[in-house]
Amino acid sequence: MIEDLFSPGQIHLTYSHYDRLIIGGAQPGGKNLTLPTYDLLKAEHFLERREMGIINLGSSGRVHADDQTFTLNHLDVLYLGQGSRNIRFESNESSDALFYLLSAPARHAYPIAFKTKSEATPVKLGLQDTANSRTVYKYIFFEGIKSCQLVMGLTVLEPGNVWNTMPPHTHERRMEAYVYFNMDDQHRVCHFMGTPDKTRHLWVKNLQAIISPPWSIHSGCGTSSYGFVWGMAGENKDYTDMDVLTLDKIK
Repeated sequence: MIEDLFSPGQIHLTYSHYDRLIIGGAQPGGKNLTLPTYDLLKAEHFLERREMGIINLGSSGRVHADDQTFTLNHLDVLYLGQGSRNIRFESNESSDALFYLLSAPARHAYPIAFKTKSEATPVKLGLQDTANSRTVYKYIFFEGIKSCQLVMGLTVLEPGNVWNTMPPHTHERRMEAYVYFNMDDQHRVCHFMGTPDKTRHLWVKNLQAIISPPWSIHSGCGTSSYGFVWGMAGENKDYTDMDVLTLDKIK
């Protein structure tokens, strides 16, 4: 679990050896934040050999890249392809943008692309009877924004619904990262992970992230409805590539 993803006036980055994904958060506050080179990458600039997806979990803000400026409102997405430079983040006046960052290695330079939440591809899943009625919004995937290996979107549960991805699944060919949002301070999500026969749980609060290995299930149940951003990297970009489990296999 990444407990401290956002801090005012700072960029936080966590490097995972699972498919070399980098998970981060940029909260400009009143500052103009520049994405650092990040010495661990041993690269001239951050996206020299990488691509990045950015979702704004806060109020309106701006992202500057390659001498272009993009205004991201709540839950809008920006994709930066390999080779993008001079990346800066700032909030609009009287607002507090929260830019969630996912970066994966890339071997091809796809163009920068921007998409609003209303332009995302929605898919309705689940039932009210099983408390998992939710909408999945897909942004970066085969039929959406083009990327090398990054797949990214978000899921929003309907009011009164608390379960996500149940029954759970694994996908050995990809890892996944989650960040939970739209929760009040007094509420939590119990996130289940681990091998199907030895599950564990983490109590996650608003704007905390989870790194989920390929061998792990990833499911959750909240004390209220909530949303989460999901992002994947690995062997393929097939959103439906998963090994579904039945509940009798879960221990």
